[in-house]
Amino acid sequence: MEKNQQPLPEQARPESENLSPLSFTVEKSLKNGLGRIGTIKTAHGEIKTPAFMAVGTTGSVRFLEMSDLKNTGAEAMLSNGYHLRKKSPEIAEAGGLAKYSGWNGPTLTDSGGFQVMSLGSGLGKVVSMDRKIEKTKKKDRLALVSDRGVDFTDPFSGEREFIGPEESMQIQTRIGADIHMAFDELTSLADDYDYNVRAMFRTERWAERSLAEHKKIRDSLGYRQNLYGVLQGGRWEDLRRRTARVLGAMNFDGFGLGGAFLKEDLGKILRWCNEELPFEKPRHLLGLSRPDDIFVGFENGADTLDCVAPTREARHGRIYTKHGEIYLRKFKDSPALLDEDCDCETCRSGWTRGKLRTLWKSPNLAEKALYYKLASIHNLRFTIRIFENIQKSVKTHSYDTYKKDFLENYYGKDEVIRRKLLEK
Repeated sequence: MEKNQQPLPEQARPESENLSPLSFTVEKSLKNGLGRIGTIKTAHGEIKTPAFMAVGTTGSVRFLEMSDLKNTGAEAMLSNGYHLRKKSPEIAEAGGLAKYSGWNGPTLTDSGGFQVMSLGSGLGKVVSMDRKIEKTKKKDRLALVSDRGVDFTDPFSGEREFIGPEESMQIQTRIGADIHMAFDELTSLADDYDYNVRAMFRTERWAERSLAEHKKIRDSLGYRQNLYGVLQGGRWEDLRRRTARVLGAMNFDGFGLGGAFLKEDLGKILRWCNEELPFEKPRHLLGLSRPDDIFVGFENGADTLDCVAPTREARHGRIYTKHGEIYLRKFKDSPALLDEDCDCETCRSGWTRGKLRTLWKSPNLAEKALYYKLASIHNLRFTIRIFENIQKSVKTHSYDTYKKDFLENYYGKDEVIRRKLLEK
């Protein structure tokens, strides 16, 4: 791929649909000034926040038709820039991800940075030019981070590739989602403070390069494509607040909240970031969807979240209910619904735990695929309904009551108390 390669041939560009920028309107905030409900407007529709973005890694959610996804109440879909990079010219020719996928609603892509530094490295041998923690031979290093970008080996083809900020923007612009993520360096819990400082500075330089490249080509599909900056900084308050101020002063349309940190640190890290970021711009929390994470994320300023967990865990027999997670292997011949209060298509159609367990354990691939579909619909709808209820409860001034009742039903009172203590 040439560095300045344009994302779409001139003759293939469709008529202009909507070149207006992304907008975000806050309707109501919590007393702490961080948690809020509102609306993100994109060229392909609106997202009522807080919202869960279903993960369709390659442009679709596994085992679901787009009509199934719509019926869960999903308003937006997140796809993976790394996994779609080789299909990106084809997606551009089709008019962008929303049309190509058949979703025809708001979409978001990540930068591919996480994948080239983890999945892209196959065995986890990600080596930075700045790191002094690994002494593998150069030929064994499957991903090498430098100021230029990331050299990595595709674990499927074995081919050597390179992605930097400019390449990531070119890939994402061809994919044509409504929201893109700037290229960033994800650090790990094993990285010390000094390394996080260097990675943070690199991510800020990459953010400037991502913005510059994105501005050149962002409207090439005939509608406005928007860019979020991604915050790193590990578990350190000074780094998180500093980089939030630096990226917040750049002309991003919103922000992604990323990084490796302990679960009990989630709330304070989000607070550090969101107390510094511009209030009027939306924020996306990357890769979390546990019920307690949803509430902590919302209260501390996350407007949208994404995670593969609802569908991945469904495929492994892990089902969400108002009384906590259940494992279908324990429910042979059970006549009970997955959740008696659930309004998902699976529960409304009368599928019982016993019948779904039979499909899940079936050697027949068609029956197993049907189980994957039915269970995924349920877990997605369960997750999305939490966000809908948060919106309703904030409007009716009953958020604290809703949160307390939900968490005590889901985790039990003792576990809720334990989790609160961990957050202090």
